[in-house]
Amino acid sequence: MPHVEKRMQVGLFGGSFNPPHAGHSLVAEIALRSLRLDQLWWIVTPGNPLKAGREIAPLAERIALSEAIATDPRIKVTAFEAAYSVRYTADTLALVRARNPGVDFVWIMGADNLADFHRWQRWREIALTMPIAVIDRPGSTLSFMSSVMAKTFDHARVPERQAGTLAHMRPPAWTFIHGPRSLLSSTAIRAARKG
Repeated sequence: MPHVEKRMQVGLFGGSFNPPHAGHSLVAEIALRSLRLDQLWWIVTPGNPLKAGREIAPLAERIALSEAIATDPRIKVTAFEAAYSVRYTADTLALVRARNPGVDFVWIMGADNLADFHRWQRWREIALTMPIAVIDRPGSTLSFMSSVMAKTFDHARVPERQAGTLAHMRPPAWTFIHGPRSLLSSTAIRAARKG
């Protein structure tokens, strides 16, 4: 895990990044700025249980590609989940909190993941473990409020103007952050490479 100090605000941005692209960088930049983060951990996962059966590039390749596009020095590309044999986000968040007391973490995800968030292993536990920042993605702006997660935790939604203090809030707490959006997607990039 990257080194952090107590009282830092740190964002956790996890994904398979298969491959990483400028849209991921844009989400990271928006999160750093809007959430007033000291660091953002770009967590390259060994695999995604919800995407089993899909072809995935080797972990070392995805790390190298992520490092090449994550140019802000506050972004720390890491793949610590592989070392701890962690498979599910709920376990990742519990591990991170246990090993870094006194650090204020926030989970970051693109709005395109919100529709399926209720299919994640122990998704309610995730929302009760750490504040969540949902970053706008193309095609997801208007549909996010109809998601199971948004309806279930409607009472815990924080106005976007308070995003800079989200990391200090007691979960459940989440916000939706608007901003520039990239049309790039890993799925489309993989499809183009095959074509």
